[in-house]
Amino acid sequence: MLNRANRGVYGAEHEQFRDSVRRFLEQEFTPNLEQFEEDGKVSRAFWRKAGEAGLLCLTQPEAYGGMGLDFSFNAVVNEEFTYAMMSDCLTLQTDITMPYIYNYGSEEMKQNYLPRLVTGEMVAAIAMTEPGAGSDLQGVRTTAVRDGDHYIINGSKTYITNGQNADLIIVVCKTDPSAGAKGTSLIVVEADMPGFERGRNLDKIGQWSADTSELFFNDVRVPVENRIGDENRGFIYLVSELAQERLSISITAQTAAQRAFDEAVKFVKDRKAFGKMVFDFQNTRFTLADMAARLQVGWAHLDWAIERHVRHELTAEEAAASKLWHTETQWMICDAALQLHGGAGYMNEYPIARIWRDARVRRIYGGTSEIMKELVGRSL
Repeated sequence: MLNRANRGVYGAEHEQFRDSVRRFLEQEFTPNLEQFEEDGKVSRAFWRKAGEAGLLCLTQPEAYGGMGLDFSFNAVVNEEFTYAMMSDCLTLQTDITMPYIYNYGSEEMKQNYLPRLVTGEMVAAIAMTEPGAGSDLQGVRTTAVRDGDHYIINGSKTYITNGQNADLIIVVCKTDPSAGAKGTSLIVVEADMPGFERGRNLDKIGQWSADTSELFFNDVRVPVENRIGDENRGFIYLVSELAQERLSISITAQTAAQRAFDEAVKFVKDRKAFGKMVFDFQNTRFTLADMAARLQVGWAHLDWAIERHVRHELTAEEAAASKLWHTETQWMICDAALQLHGGAGYMNEYPIARIWRDARVRRIYGGTSEIMKELVGRSL
């Protein structure tokens, strides 16, 4: 169990909420984890149950079906979901896709989509990455050509989380290809629109319960009203939301590192070698001590970042530095925790194997570690 008591960023109401999240996961998620991984996605029934439990899009105002809470409650959900070894599919909806519609969409769009995102009736994805364009959004080739009161969208996307489950996809596309990143717009495509096709559910190293897909857009005709915000302002909207996206990833990384550490401590206190517990070897204790120190620092930094974000003070550079440090630290801790398991760590029957393989992608998505270094370096 994740034990982060007496953290200044949380109060009594957060801990009551945390208890309700844990009960929900124990009842609805943990017994189904193996099935979700076998299926390659979390079931739609689980999405709806999470919505009924009030665990999706918590910051939405009551006018759109939400509870009007601040991001600190998102953080609680993030921590508990990750500690339970859930993939990052539901947190993507709460922390990343929904804010684009709420912050930049028209009132009609908000009324149409937000209540259904809150209940889990509708699942959202954001389609940025393409076969030839990852972190560099200037390389996006998917186009949206104006045709009267519609856009005609053509292109393809890949590595899209929630791609199989998604009912709506926020598509990053070029409405003015000659303007580079400044010619980017965000347009909502509904999954039943003619010309939209899902590719295969991609076979990944980890995060097996997250459906990650190729998406294809072949002359998809979309009403102009489905554009989020102004034309050619999409890049600005994307940059504006990156701080929360990267903080969200930092939270999952820190929590997964904590779970890996906890699994390692439990294992070495149970396993014997040369007539004594593995825990009693100095190398084991020194390794765990180093991990514990890094986790202590990580939680303190994370609470600082959450508090700043709740006050709308967390900068893009601070968020980039946070993602860089937490995801790299997660990888170090997860790898060290697996090593302490010895050969058992390489067996999928042990939780550390899942935690380790799920960790790898966090140094890539949301901006690679190399891009994070570049962003921080530019600010110096």
